[in-house]
Amino acid sequence: MGGQTPESAPLPGAPSGVPAGAPVPPVGPPLHLPAGTPAPPAAPPVAPPAPPAELPEDYTPTARDLPVVTPGRTDTLIDHQAVVPVPEAASESDAPEGMGPLYVVGDVHGYYDELREALAAEGLIDADGNWAAGNARLWFLGDFTDRGPDGIGVIDLVMQLSAQAAAAGGYCKALMGNHELLLLGAKRFGDTPVQSGAGTASFQAAWLLNGGQKTDMDRLEDHHLQWMARLDAVMEEDGHLLVHSDTTAYLEYGDSIEAVNDTVHDVLTRSDADEVWDLFRKFTKRFAFRDDSGSQAVRELLDAYGGDRVVHGHSPIPYLLGEVGTEDGEGDGIAVDGPHVYADGLAIAMDGGVTMAGKLLVVQLPLAG
Repeated sequence: MGGQTPESAPLPGAPSGVPAGAPVPPVGPPLHLPAGTPAPPAAPPVAPPAPPAELPEDYTPTARDLPVVTPGRTDTLIDHQAVVPVPEAASESDAPEGMGPLYVVGDVHGYYDELREALAAEGLIDADGNWAAGNARLWFLGDFTDRGPDGIGVIDLVMQLSAQAAAAGGYCKALMGNHELLLLGAKRFGDTPVQSGAGTASFQAAWLLNGGQKTDMDRLEDHHLQWMARLDAVMEEDGHLLVHSDTTAYLEYGDSIEAVNDTVHDVLTRSDADEVWDLFRKFTKRFAFRDDSGSQAVRELLDAYGGDRVVHGHSPIPYLLGEVGTEDGEGDGIAVDGPHVYADGLAIAMDGGVTMAGKLLVVQLPLAG
C-alpha cells in the first residue's frame, strides 16, 4: 500500500522506539517500602511481543475500508462547498417545553483547543471554558480520544459542561463512539488475544494502531472509565436520530433505542473480551448511507428507532464525498465548511475531519436552508 489512512497513522507523541502494538506499561501507584528494606532487583527487560502472524503489517481494525491518504495534516486543500443545504429554517418549535436550541458536535479526537474554540464560537461556553448557553441542549456524537493531543482533557471538559449545563437548566450529553470502546478495551483487556476477521488481535495493538496516546492512558482514571462505559449508543432529539457510526449494525443490538442502549451496557458490564471486541468491530463499520442504497439503509434505522433524519459522526466528510485519497497516497483534499447532508437528505454527517486538516464541527439543528 502506498500510504496510510488516518486510522493507522503513526502514533503521535509516543515514546521513541515504541513500535505499534507494543504494550503500554500499566499505570499504578508507586511502590513504598519500609525504611531499611532493600529494593527488589530490577526485572529484566522484556521485549515487546511481536504482532501475531495473522495480523498484516497495515492492519487497522477501524479503517480497512477507508481509502489510502498521506498521513497527517495537509495543505493541499481545494476550497469548495461540502454542504448540501436543507430547505428548512432553524427553529426551536420542536424543543421540549422549557428547553433551548439543540446543538451537536462531531468527532473531537483529543483536539481540546479546537473544541474550546468551536464551542465558544457558538456561544456555548465562555472564555474560561464554562457553560454559557443557559437551557440549550448539546450532544456529542462520540470519539473523544485518540490521535489528538489531549483526549482526557476533552472528556474532563464534557463532564464539566454536563454538570454546569444541568445546573443552568440545559444539558450536555454524549454518545458512545467506537474509540470509547477501543480505549475501554485497551485498559481492561490489554494484550489479551481476541478473534477478529483478520486473525488474532488485541485491544492494545488496535488502540495503538488507531492513534492511542500514552498520555491519555497515563491520565485515565476510574471515573473516566465509568463515564465512558455508561454512554448511550443511540438517541433521538427533535426528529434527529443521533448515532456515532454511519452503519446499520445498531439493528443487531435491539429493535428500539432503549433496547440497543441496554444491550451495549450489558456487554460492557459482562466485560468479556471477545464480546466487547465484536461490539467494537460492529461500531466501526461505515459508509452504509453513502451509495445508491444509502437512503434505504437510513430508513431502516429511522423505521426502527424513530426520527426523520440520522445525524452521525465517524466517517470524515472528505471520505464520504470520495474526494480524498488514491492508492499511491496522492490526491487533493476538501475544505470542510459544515455538515454534509446526503442519502436523499436523510443523513447528516458531522465528522469534519479535524485530524486531517478538516474542521471540528459544532452545529445547531435543524440546519438552516
